[in-house]
Amino acid sequence: MLKEKIEKALNKQIELEASSSQFYLAMASWAETVGLNGTSAFLYGHSDEERQHMLKLVKFINERGGKAVIPALTQPPSTYSSIMEIFESLLEHELNVTDSINNVVDVCLQEKDYTTHNFMQWYVSEQLEEEALARNIIDKLNMIGNDKGGLYLFDRDLETLAAQTPADTQK
Repeated sequence: MLKEKIEKALNKQIELEASSSQFYLAMASWAETVGLNGTSAFLYGHSDEERQHMLKLVKFINERGGKAVIPALTQPPSTYSSIMEIFESLLEHELNVTDSINNVVDVCLQEKDYTTHNFMQWYVSEQLEEEALARNIIDKLNMIGNDKGGLYLFDRDLETLAAQTPADTQK
């Protein structure tokens, strides 16, 4: 049976993962409307991945005898000034997700819930990858600067990456 403090922290994480999915979805929609089809494909894929992260938490809570709460969502921003703003916002968001995951891990240690602590280690590793990916994309955008040809190639590369990355359903 999950302790109340653990259940509360995990349900807060469900809300953050659901919000992340919506956040990526809004970014994908914006990118698609400005002709950045590779970027939109990449972001649509990440929106699906974040939803899978949420579902993994829902199932874990319910299987441990708790009650997962499906949250109402806040509408994310729908317009962006540039592709750089998208990925800077994305990195900032992922850093907040990392902080939240670290908080859940801390609560697990305080409550001596090593089963949930072990479960959360997957999220800790996933966040390392998410942050590194966002930083790498920002580095590439900084190299491109205002070069439209570079942006075209970058967008095409993201489309290729999106096509190669299966949905996160196996994790």
